[in-house]
Amino acid sequence: MSELAVSTSSVRPSEPGGATDAAEAFVRTFNEVRAELVSTLYFLLGNNDDAQDAAQEAFLKCWRTRGQLTEVRNVRAWIFRVGLNAAKDLQRNAWRRRAKMLGDAPPPEVAGGASPCEVLAEKEALQGLRHALLGLRPEEKEIFLLRQNGELTYEEIAELRRTPVGTVKTQMRSALQKLRRVLKEP
Repeated sequence: MSELAVSTSSVRPSEPGGATDAAEAFVRTFNEVRAELVSTLYFLLGNNDDAQDAAQEAFLKCWRTRGQLTEVRNVRAWIFRVGLNAAKDLQRNAWRRRAKMLGDAPPPEVAGGASPCEVLAEKEALQGLRHALLGLRPEEKEIFLLRQNGELTYEEIAELRRTPVGTVKTQMRSALQKLRRVLKEP
């Protein structure tokens, strides 16, 4: 599946100016967080194609409820919440559990203007972090990614997962300890 690219070309000109502006602002915000969302979903789902599908589903769900966007305090966190729910829906899908994965290649990385040595060192560090993330328990992985990539507060994560804030903090601490231990090993 190709990368999810979103535009507002489908917005009808007959919509009031405020609705069009809000739709364009939402699309702009979604496009800004899309790469990070897909990366987060990749670690939750373990497959880049599934992560792309979940991100696309998240966009559609957000788009359908964009009229309620004025009630949302943190649009980025809202998008990540919807994306997480889309990923969970995908995980619960019985057909997916029976399907055989075609591969688990990591999402494509964008190389900047860095030197080849810097790119290689960064790639190795990122691979180490990815490997360490895959070793976390699912709840630790989810909390870590929501906190780091989704920029959700502990309270928002607790509300989303329907668990006490203390449990969320304990699982985050456990995830950080495991990641530190794995990343320090030679």
